Amino acid sequence: MFHETTVLNIVSDDDISLPIYVTELHANYPNPFNPETTIRFSMATDGNVQIEIFNIRGQRIKSLVNDLYEAGNHRIVWNGTDERGHPVSSGMYFYRMITDDYTAVKRMLMMK
Repeated sequence: MFHETTVLNIVSDDDISLPIYVTELHANYPNPFNPETTIRFSMATDGNVQIEIFNIRGQRIKSLVNDLYEAGNHRIVWNGTDERGHPVSSGMYFYRMITDDYTAVKRMLMMK
């Protein structure tokens, strides 16, 4: 019996040199922190990003970011101060990231 052999050439239009990004809010570091911490986030596409800090009672302490960002990895440093530039007290805080199609909240701890 004769078997035909088929050879397949797989062709892909994926360019492995181009990174693939996901919109995501990452854990801050260090955590716990004093006096500052770095908040990292990624954007899958270009778009507006809003990052705000809240206290345990849900009151907004500071707006860190409200701007257009390109796709990719980014980071912002929070120096542990409120909108008026006053240092915040020790305790738990929350940071929230909002884009057109993504929202996430994470917590962090300020220890003095």
